[in-house]
Amino acid sequence: MKSSKKGRIIAIAVVAFMAVLLLVSGIFAEIEKVSSANSLEEKSEKTAPKPKKPAGKQKDIFKFVFGNSEKLPDFDIIEHPYFAVLHVEGVISKEGETYNQEWIMDTIENLEDDEKNLGILLYVDSPGGTVYESDETYLALMDYKKFTGRPVFAYFASLAASGGYYIASAADKIYANRNTLTGSIGVIAGESMDATGLLDKIGIKSRTFTAGRNKNMLNYNQPLTEEQAQIMQSIADDAYEQFTSIVAEARHMPIERVKELADGRIYTASQALKNGLIDGICPFDEAKDNVEYEMMKDEDYDSSVPLEFEDFSYKYESNFMDLFGSIRSFVKNPKAEFKLNYLAY
Repeated sequence: MKSSKKGRIIAIAVVAFMAVLLLVSGIFAEIEKVSSANSLEEKSEKTAPKPKKPAGKQKDIFKFVFGNSEKLPDFDIIEHPYFAVLHVEGVISKEGETYNQEWIMDTIENLEDDEKNLGILLYVDSPGGTVYESDETYLALMDYKKFTGRPVFAYFASLAASGGYYIASAADKIYANRNTLTGSIGVIAGESMDATGLLDKIGIKSRTFTAGRNKNMLNYNQPLTEEQAQIMQSIADDAYEQFTSIVAEARHMPIERVKELADGRIYTASQALKNGLIDGICPFDEAKDNVEYEMMKDEDYDSSVPLEFEDFSYKYESNFMDLFGSIRSFVKNPKAEFKLNYLAY
């Protein structure tokens, strides 16, 4: 009786806590709406031109409770010409504690607009990640080079594999630490888990109602057909062709040679250098010296002034809901939907 009573008390407490959180989120949402409305009124009264994208995002209470707050660097405090050390660290995805796609895209855009910026040195320490975000960052860096005429270099730390190497393919030259592992040029398009045999054995019937014979593919309650296997393989093959073509162009290598190297394996720094995947092996400080040496080849560069490097690294700001991960997931996405949740390098 005592344990039953105790269980009811705990259940009531949890429900009450969730109700308070939802109520608080509603209040803050209304505050945010009013604040936005006031902001729009103020803007309409001003005739000044549209300001440049701000260097930072204001942290508010709503974000503190339900989401992380990502801050862009304050470009205004950098008064001298500089080379940006842009950190690409952790799993490449939409958002995480070490990598945030919105932050990196906004940072590249701000660097492009900043006339004090002389170029970008990527500091890559990543096992790779999703195809979409890897390609989006790569394209943003290529646009940066195209529209500014400034160089991009890359330095590999302990790991620069798969999507990490994909992004670094935008660099004019790549340097690596002697203990770096890199390569892993390949694609993961998804996975199939067929649990129908287990379900039959324990007497569970599971059925998904769909229209379209391949709509339910990759679901655990249906065996994978040969047609579906070919569909998934074609997706992987297309992404692989894109990856290898980019590497071939970046490294000035025949596509056939790249595909010989691109079997998904990883390479040590010395192996990568031997196979033409990187340009040099050195400590990070020496890579900076190499960048300065390359800059001296530019007639417009003032070599009498030492080259300044400024770090740009994403900082995750933890929030209240990090303490309650499962509740946070429920609040953010109460509907569970089946989807292809990764196409990864």
